[in-house]
Amino acid sequence: MRRDLDALIGRALDRFAIELPSWGFANTGTRFGKYLQAAAAVTIEEKLADASEVHRVTGACPTVALHTQWDVPDGVAGVDAVARAAARAGVRPGAINPNLFQDQDYKFGSLANPRAEIRRRAIDHCLVSAAVGRGLHSRDVSLWLADGSNYPGTADIRQRKRWLCEGLVEIAAALGAEQRLLIEYKPFEPAFYHTDIADWGMALLYARAAGGNTKVLVDTGHHYQGQNIEQIVAWLLDEGMLGGFHFNDRRYADDDLTLGSIDPYQVFRIFHEIQFFEFQSGAPADIAYVVDQSHNLKGKIEAMIQTVTMAQALYAKAALVDHERLIAAQRATELVTAESCLQDAFATDVRDAVASWRRNRGLPADPLDAFRQSGYLERVTRERARHAQAGTAGYA
Repeated sequence: MRRDLDALIGRALDRFAIELPSWGFANTGTRFGKYLQAAAAVTIEEKLADASEVHRVTGACPTVALHTQWDVPDGVAGVDAVARAAARAGVRPGAINPNLFQDQDYKFGSLANPRAEIRRRAIDHCLVSAAVGRGLHSRDVSLWLADGSNYPGTADIRQRKRWLCEGLVEIAAALGAEQRLLIEYKPFEPAFYHTDIADWGMALLYARAAGGNTKVLVDTGHHYQGQNIEQIVAWLLDEGMLGGFHFNDRRYADDDLTLGSIDPYQVFRIFHEIQFFEFQSGAPADIAYVVDQSHNLKGKIEAMIQTVTMAQALYAKAALVDHERLIAAQRATELVTAESCLQDAFATDVRDAVASWRRNRGLPADPLDAFRQSGYLERVTRERARHAQAGTAGYA
C-alpha cells in the first residue's frame, strides 16, 4: 500500500512545476511603506540567482516570471543580457508581465484611459512585452490592469469596456504563434467604485473578444470572501479558457500571504478540480502555475520555499482522490461517500512520500532545512549590504 502511495504521488509531482516571480525576491511594500531586508535582490541577476536556489532545493521551479519595466527596462535591447543571466542561474524566463499601473500617466487608467495617447502608450508597452517574450522564448504575456474609477458618474463604463476591447484585440493579434495572452481580474483595489476587469466573467468575455490564444488567469487572492474559486476553475476548464494561476493566500482580500497559510483545503480543492478534469478528459490541462507573492516580513527565499513545498504537498494530496469511486458516488447521489473521497485524500499525511520522491531525484528531503544549512542567505546578505551602502537598495 505504501509503495502504491509513493508511486502515485511520485507521478503527480513529476508533472508539477510552479513558476516563481522575480519581484518576490526584491524589496516591495504596502501603500504605507516598505520594510527592507538586507538579503533582498536588487538586480535581475540577483533575483534569478535567488529563484535558482529555490529550484535547487525543491526541484519544481525551472522558470521565473519577469516584469518588463523592472526586469527588462530596455525592452528588446535587453533580452540577450537577461537570457544570459538566466542561463548562468540555471533557470528559464517565464511569463512576461507588462506594467500598466505604476507610471503617473496611468492615474486614470491604461487601456481604458479616456485619453487616446495614453491608451496608445499602454498598447505599445504590451507590444514591447510580447516582443521581449518572443526574444526570451517565453510563452505567456500576463496582463493585469489597475483600470477603474473611485466615484459614481466619473467614468463612462461602457465606453471604457470598448476601449479596453480594442486594445486587447491589437495586443492579441501581435502575439507569436506560440504565445498566449493571459487576462487577470480583480474585484477592487486600487479602484474602489468600479474595476474594468472585475471578475472571471468579464475576463472571459474580454479573452473571447481579444481572440487568438487568449485565456483567463486566476489569482487566488482576487476574490470576495466566501467566493467558490474551485467552481470558477471548473467552469473555465470546461470552457477551455483557463490559462493559469497566480498563487497566494489571503485573510481579507489580496493579502499576498504564503500559499496555504490560511486555507490549504481551498488550494487542495482547486488542485482536485484540475486533476479531476484531467482524469475525465484523458489529457493534461495546459495551465501555468505561478506564484504571486511579495513578502515584507518573512524572509523572501524561505517564504518561496515554504510556498513551493506547500503547493507540492497539496497537489500530491489531490492526486490521491479516487476518481472512479467519486464519480460513482456522485451519480448515485451518495453525498457522504462523495465528500469523503476528498476529505480522506486531504487528511492523508503525504510528507514521507514527498520526501521519498525528493530523495529519489537527488533533492534534499527537507528543502527549507537544506537552504538554511547552505550558507546562501548569509553570503548574499553580506554581498548585498554593499548595495545599501552604495544607496542602491531601493526597489520600485
